[in-house]
Order: sequence, then structure tokens, then C-alpha cells
Amino acid sequence: MGMAAKVAQMDWLRGEIPVGDDDEGPLLLSDDGKTGLVLVDIVNGFCTVGAGNLAPQKQDKQIDRMVGEAVKLATMFCCKKKWPVFAFLDTHHPDIPEHPYPPHCIAGTPEAELVPDLVWLEDQPNVTLRRKGCIDGFLGSLERDGTNVFVNWVKSNGIKSILVLGICTDICVLDFVCSTLSARNSGMLSPLEDVIVYSPGCATYDLPVDVAKNIKGALPHPQEMMHHIGLYMAKGRGAKIVSEVLFETPEET
Repeated sequence: MGMAAKVAQMDWLRGEIPVGDDDEGPLLLSDDGKTGLVLVDIVNGFCTVGAGNLAPQKQDKQIDRMVGEAVKLATMFCCKKKWPVFAFLDTHHPDIPEHPYPPHCIAGTPEAELVPDLVWLEDQPNVTLRRKGCIDGFLGSLERDGTNVFVNWVKSNGIKSILVLGICTDICVLDFVCSTLSARNSGMLSPLEDVIVYSPGCATYDLPVDVAKNIKGALPHPQEMMHHIGLYMAKGRGAKIVSEVLFETPEET
């Protein structure tokens, strides 16, 4: 498919299932509020060129943009505001496959580590890191005793809203958002009120149909289309979708 046809296809999709991430204007975060930042799987195995089976094979603008936005917001939350940050790291045991995906982010390998621009998070006191061996970070936060690390993080920090970024928009991000919204609606996540997805801070992978047809068992996964669909599904479940994040300055208070 040519570039003009792809643009027309995306224009049609956005018209048929609009996300409306600009409807409410920029998200303005107040120093009076309790907002936590959630980073989903921004690890080498999904983001660093050539790092593994599910990593991009060449530089990817959408993924690069996502990493850049994550660095900016993590710096603001963690270093300047001293607000809580929760980071999921996809990490798998070598003997426990995650069908239908090939082996990826194996524990103890560089694939399962944060991208170089975010490694500094490991040493920050207001950052909680959680390795997960499944797609859904909410389920991946369950401990053997039935407690949930993510739920405890929300409650112990009195978080009223979470801002979610990461990869993949339509897979790990979406599954986490949907489970979190269900838990909130079931009264499990008080005082959490809002789940907010930052669209430029999310990304997914690209597997065009002409490539997928030559890979046994692979499904086509057009990047821009699936990114948009992921955002649309998240909004349909009750998440807020925003395309700009601002921080209240002292002059505005």
C-alpha cells in the first residue's frame, strides 16, 4: 500500500472511530492533586533497535517519541515534583512461554531492563519497579499471598489519578488500563478516580501485511492503525485520552 493510501486509510479510521484526545484540552496537573505516573514496559526488548525478537529492527519514530515523552514526564514527576512513579518491566522465565509471542524479555538479559534513558529510575526513592511475566500489569502485580503491589502503591500514596504511558498501546497498555478501570469500578482502588492515557507517550510495533504473510502464524499489525484502535478501546472502557500534559506553575495557583 502506498503512502497516500495509508494516509487516506488513517483519515477514514479517525473519522469512523474518533479518539477525541483534544476534546477537553491539555491535561493540567495541579500540585494540590495526587497524580501518579505509570510506565508500561519501556524496556530494551520492546524499544531498542535489534535488542530481541520483539524489538524494532530499525529506528521507529513512534517508539522514539514514546521514549522521549516518558523521559520528560519521568523527570518532572520523579525529580522536580517528587511524585510517585510506578514502572512495569516485562520479564519472563526462560521455561515459561507467552503464547502467541516468541521468546522475549527473558529474565537476566538486557531485553528485560529499562531503556538506557530511563535506567536512572532504578535509584530513585519515589519509584516502584515491578517485573511482570504476563501482558496485564495489574495481574502481574499480584503476590503469592494475594496482595497486589500496584493496588498497594495507589493506596499508600493516596493517588487519585494515574497518567499511563508505554508500549504496546493496544496490548500491555490496554490490558493494564482495562483491568485497572474494572478494579476501580469494583471499589478495589480507592481513592483512584481517573485513569488517563497520554497518547504521544504510547507506541506499538509495526508488522505490515506484506511482511506478516511470510511469517508462519503471524498476524498483520499496522502500527498507526493499531495505536489508534488501542486508544479508542481504552477510551471506550472509561479512560481519559490526552495529547498534551501541562504542570501548574506557582503563578497559576
